[in-house]
Amino acid sequence: MATTSSISLKTFTGLRQSTAEKPHFATAAAPRAHRPAAQKFQVLAAKTSPKLANRNLRVAVIGGGPAGGAAAEALAKGGVETFLIERKLDNCKPCGGAIPLCMVGEFDLPLDIIDRRVTRMKMISPSNVAVDIGRTLKPHEYIGMVRREVLDAYLRERAAKNGATVINGLFLKMDMPQDKNAPYRLHFTEYDGAKGGVGEKRTLEVDAVIGADGANSRVAKSIGAGDYDYAIAFQERIKIPDDKMVYYENLAEMYVGDDVSPDFYGWVFPKCDHVAVGTGTVTHKGDIKKFQLATRNRAKDKILGGKIIRVEAHPIPEHPRPRRLFGRVALVGDAAGYVTKCSGEGIYFAAKSGRMCAEAIVEGSEQGKRMVEESDLRKYLEKWDKTYWPTYKVLDVLQKVFYRSNPAREAFVEMCADEYVQKMTFDSYLYKTVVPGNPLDDLKLAVNTIGSLVRANALRKEMQKL
Repeated sequence: MATTSSISLKTFTGLRQSTAEKPHFATAAAPRAHRPAAQKFQVLAAKTSPKLANRNLRVAVIGGGPAGGAAAEALAKGGVETFLIERKLDNCKPCGGAIPLCMVGEFDLPLDIIDRRVTRMKMISPSNVAVDIGRTLKPHEYIGMVRREVLDAYLRERAAKNGATVINGLFLKMDMPQDKNAPYRLHFTEYDGAKGGVGEKRTLEVDAVIGADGANSRVAKSIGAGDYDYAIAFQERIKIPDDKMVYYENLAEMYVGDDVSPDFYGWVFPKCDHVAVGTGTVTHKGDIKKFQLATRNRAKDKILGGKIIRVEAHPIPEHPRPRRLFGRVALVGDAAGYVTKCSGEGIYFAAKSGRMCAEAIVEGSEQGKRMVEESDLRKYLEKWDKTYWPTYKVLDVLQKVFYRSNPAREAFVEMCADEYVQKMTFDSYLYKTVVPGNPLDDLKLAVNTIGSLVRANALRKEMQKL
């Protein structure tokens, strides 16, 4: 197999916002920077917002991933003048690329952008005990596997068809408004698509901003959103021989163990004509390449003869930011910290949060006819937390219990063999609801879980003696 090409992991860098000036769209010089002053949240009735004269509400979406694309589409459909700014229009984020079945329907995704329909998964323990998962799936159910460059481009193009203006640009900073209804002034570098072009400095004035610019969000830094723990995801795309690709036709693999990650898992996910092999970690970022090598070694017989065609690395948030809203600026997706513990899932939650935030703006602005206020955007946060907070807490607990040691991981894989566990897990994942279970089966599951953990603890003590 070809050796891993070198790749540098970017540190978190951000720019502070600047003071406001006029015009709407012009070549700009950077004004003096300042931090937003801390302010108390004050709920104001949306109907007090003034009607806009001779124009519609103007909103900028920074970032063109699933969150940004979904937000821009919903805004444009809702009568809002929408600008989407994205630097890397061919972005290939190091992402497993799994999406739940409900996302295909909710976001009306065409089936031709789904590379693989996974109906079988193998969960592989530290001692290489493999458990087959998927026996409870119905004939029409599957986990979709997509390439981010394909999904993201499709969502952006659909937003553009609905009226959004897509700008190939790098967001730099923004000037905060000087009074209640004054505009935000965004500074960015616009590119014309020519390779190696230096771009042109531009400014854009808008009434509200949605930050969908990922874990290393400059919008988040502009509003003093605070830091969070983040994981490093590292992934290699490997072209394997056709006869070996048949094995992964509808199968994905997940490896757990201290060798592949001390706090996450390694994966082999099928794509259109290759597999994505990757891992991640929060606690040992400096060892990420060592964990990646271990993941490849665990899967070596099945990917033997493969050639690495792409290497990717990216930060992934571990929990929501302390602040996700400031004035008329809201964060969504990775910028807000919406990635689940234990599973590391983020695509669906990114797209969903982008749409929710946009819908709150459309509703608050009465289809783009009124100015919005912080209270309008806060409705998105309230709805989000009410809907998804339980899911995040459950997965957080699971990660703390089952990813803490190899014996605990062995217990976790042992539990995954249970058909009831598989049904509850897949139902919750595919449809993004915390599914109520059968009380008797829940009791049996609790007893089995305790038994697995007791055995794991006994094994851990024996290993410590050795």
